[in-house]
Amino acid sequence: MLPLGSTRGAPAIEVRGLVRLFGERRAVDGLDLELERGQSLGLLGPNGAGKTTTIRVLCTLCAPSAGSVRVLGLDPQREAAELRARIGVVPQELALYDPLHADENLEFHGRMHGLSGAHLERRVDWALELAGLRERRRDPVSTYSGGMKRRLNLVTALLHEPELVFMDEPTVGVDPQSRNHVFEMVERLHADGLTLVYTTHQLGEVERLCDRIAILDTGRAVAQGTLEELRRGQAHSAVQRYARVELDEGTRTRLEAAGITFRVEEELPDLEAVFLALTGRALRDEE
Repeated sequence: MLPLGSTRGAPAIEVRGLVRLFGERRAVDGLDLELERGQSLGLLGPNGAGKTTTIRVLCTLCAPSAGSVRVLGLDPQREAAELRARIGVVPQELALYDPLHADENLEFHGRMHGLSGAHLERRVDWALELAGLRERRRDPVSTYSGGMKRRLNLVTALLHEPELVFMDEPTVGVDPQSRNHVFEMVERLHADGLTLVYTTHQLGEVERLCDRIAILDTGRAVAQGTLEELRRGQAHSAVQRYARVELDEGTRTRLEAAGITFRVEEELPDLEAVFLALTGRALRDEE
């Protein structure tokens, strides 16, 4: 096994043989995962696949039972405080205070990360502009729609200018306009060089937003790569299940003489087909 990298120049995420036990249950079972800085990773899997546990380990919230983990070159357990200062987390559950205004929520989160004074004011203004909430900054969050809350929830994780951000289903329960605004926010952040880990059950979101995809099942990565790599890999597997039909030269000539034209096209499966082929169609109700 190669040695893990140092902080400088190290991959954003480097996981080898990660195991996390809850009693006798293996929530994560020998996971290998790597993400370079500046990339966006879509983390997919059915319920109970190990996504949430993996994210909790990477975010310092859960200790691994075995294996090696580095995030931004740091050990999430031994160097938790330093790592927390360099990452952002957008939780699925809203981390907002309804009675407070938008800017008050942002100021609170900013101070939690050590921001103050004019720098905090600039970051709050930037976050409100990114979220499209500048005109509603002095309204209580309790008056916001679900989409507005989601956008505010996202930018609270960005105030301290993290190097790596984890987004856990950031578009749950929002209207199409707010969902599209979130997509545009994520695309802008990624274009500016931010490294992202994005978890969702909406496969189209991953197709649009992520450079790389990891599909987890039963605590392991059953596939990793770009969308094109995953589609071609599954298409290759599907080809093996069908007999190949070959036309000899004489048959080709007779077909052409009869005015029958033909061509061979490669049809790649979409991400949903790849996902179902790798994880199965059985219902997964376990969280």
